[in-house]
Amino acid sequence: MGALPVFRWRLAPDGYATRRQLRALGLRPGGQPVAAQLERPRRRRDPLVAYLYRVDLAVPVRPMTPARRAALAKANAARRLCPSCRRDAGYVIPAALGCCVPCAYPGPSGSEGSTL
Repeated sequence: MGALPVFRWRLAPDGYATRRQLRALGLRPGGQPVAAQLERPRRRRDPLVAYLYRVDLAVPVRPMTPARRAALAKANAARRLCPSCRRDAGYVIPAALGCCVPCAYPGPSGSEGSTL
């Protein structure tokens, strides 16, 4: 396989799109290999690179089924559950903290929210 064609930023020919552009069109790469790449030059650093796929080979996005929707809701709910106090935090718990904010930073009068 030869080298990929490289285009300058905003100068890619029609018929190529990034993953985000394909998604906006309701498409996905569908297993096709990267067809080209964009490079955006930066001063004193390596260029930013974006991979391009052929639009004519892209396939439609798979529809969301009830089972996939339920699995996604369950996964998102698990990201909101604090492992320390076992409560729904109401937000996605930051990986840097590992627990909800009241458990990570207990108040001066004890831990509000922690049952440890």
